[in-house]
Amino acid sequence: MRVLYFAWLRETVGLAEEMLAPGAATPRALVEILRARSAGHDAAFADLTRLRCAVDGAICPLDAPLGEAREIAFFPPFTGG
Repeated sequence: MRVLYFAWLRETVGLAEEMLAPGAATPRALVEILRARSAGHDAAFADLTRLRCAVDGAICPLDAPLGEAREIAFFPPFTGG
């Protein structure tokens, strides 16, 4: 699975993207796996209220099933105006 990081998440993790073997059932479960990878990952995912995700290009909640997803992107909330 391709994992993409945007904005301050990319800066905190220190990567724009990485490849992981499938194994998490939801984005929330994937976050727990990612937090164990490094101090940067742990810091980036410490506050889930500051996190949004998209699975295969569709914005979804952290508890959405990943199924056969090939790509997940994590990014901060955004506003328009």
